[in-house]
Amino acid sequence: MRDYVKLTDRDNVAVVTHDTPKGVELLPGVVTRDEIPQAHKFALVDIPKDGEVIRYGVVLGYALDEIKKGAWINEYMLRLPVSPSVDNMPWGVNIKKDLPQAPRKTFLGYRNPGFYAGTRNILGIQTTVQCVEGVLNVAVEKIKRELLPKYKNVDDVTAVTHAYGCGVAIKAPNAKFPIRALQNIAKHPNFGGQLMVVSLGCEKLTVDMLVGEENNTPENVIVLQDCKGFDAMISAICDMAEKKLKILNERRREELPLSDLLIGMQCGGSDAFSGVSANPSAGYAADMLVQGGATVLFSEITEVRDGVHLIAERCVSEEVRNKLADEMRWYDKYLLDGEVDRSANPTPGNKKGGLSNIVEKAMGSIAKSGTSPIVEVLSPAERPTKHGEIYAATPASDIVCGPCQLASGIGLQVFMTGRGTPYGLAAAPVIKVCSRNEMKEQWPDIIDISAGDVVTGEKNISDVGTELFNFILDVASGIKQPYSEKYKLHNYLCIFNPAPIT
Repeated sequence: MRDYVKLTDRDNVAVVTHDTPKGVELLPGVVTRDEIPQAHKFALVDIPKDGEVIRYGVVLGYALDEIKKGAWINEYMLRLPVSPSVDNMPWGVNIKKDLPQAPRKTFLGYRNPGFYAGTRNILGIQTTVQCVEGVLNVAVEKIKRELLPKYKNVDDVTAVTHAYGCGVAIKAPNAKFPIRALQNIAKHPNFGGQLMVVSLGCEKLTVDMLVGEENNTPENVIVLQDCKGFDAMISAICDMAEKKLKILNERRREELPLSDLLIGMQCGGSDAFSGVSANPSAGYAADMLVQGGATVLFSEITEVRDGVHLIAERCVSEEVRNKLADEMRWYDKYLLDGEVDRSANPTPGNKKGGLSNIVEKAMGSIAKSGTSPIVEVLSPAERPTKHGEIYAATPASDIVCGPCQLASGIGLQVFMTGRGTPYGLAAAPVIKVCSRNEMKEQWPDIIDISAGDVVTGEKNISDVGTELFNFILDVASGIKQPYSEKYKLHNYLCIFNPAPIT
């Protein structure tokens, strides 16, 4: 096993592959001056005060004091550089067409009349407001216990619950984000076109606003304030659910082209190996998927911001580049209005895992996008209109990004982690890929695939990327289940709402 990883010839730092004591000669003339934790950086050369600290071939920051060769470099030793400008970014100068060949061009999915196919057959019960969640949760337990076993072709029943819907400035300009998210989740490909809504009756997010006046019918909507007591509420929900289950039970998987498949890429609990192993492997799988005709979207604005110029270079048109710049400007202002900047992003766990600042985190994060041309940029919770690689602008928070990607219509999500997280989604399966083998050993029944052998040098990114590509298609086809789906590790839907709460 190799002792350290250096990513580019320009780098003047490297990361250790395991906890390394003081006094170890890692390469000729470079002896550790400190005990260095796994995945943390050490200096390959003497770096003067205010000197550049370089990893991924980019400047992560500037040394606050002199750093000697072999010294441990952590988050307390760097000054953050200025964000790259989003004005007049070059576009279309890094368009790669020689993507890795997809060994499979079809999968088994549920054909939908809309743009993308389903990977699961789920009854999704929408809510207009959080107030109805308690009643609906009781009903869903009863449906799963008494009704779902009768309909063998239906995978699950899920309540689409959230904290939005009332006590909010429903007509504020930024209310468009949460409303669009909920409108689009209601039309998720895994719900098979069956619409079922539970409303309270007095909320600001009316049924008409959520699903349209044409869908506000007794066949689709239950208003709890119109029901005579709790038992009547439960009976109404169960009766409507059974009618929907009968229809969903007729759905069957078909062999479909990859052009019918939409995959989301997300990372969380990242470490300094994420950009070495897990994310590049996911990027390789993403390139294979795109080459085979699928659509892949990646997200997380603050974890793209410091590499935005690299994304712009892959944009296929000036229009796409301009939308990318607009999304970055909007979020810059959003953070500024909150009196923070992108440096608020890294978590204590990120730093414990060797990520010194947001620049380093961002450079590792964008690796999950692969190298494919960027054909479209989406605002939060928008739906794609193109096939290929898409940047979907969302907050970086895992439990906010996930619902945004669901709203965009992903049938499956691939989630990379270094520190570990049991995160999952009820509406779509989530595959977990970890950056280091120690994480897989610690959580063997939560992590699906380890990219740790890339860190140790025992495998190439293409090896793990191809393994992941095949696993993605097996999960999309219902042949395999990721652990998060098997154990029903489903997170609450935290809908992005930058608008005022009243």
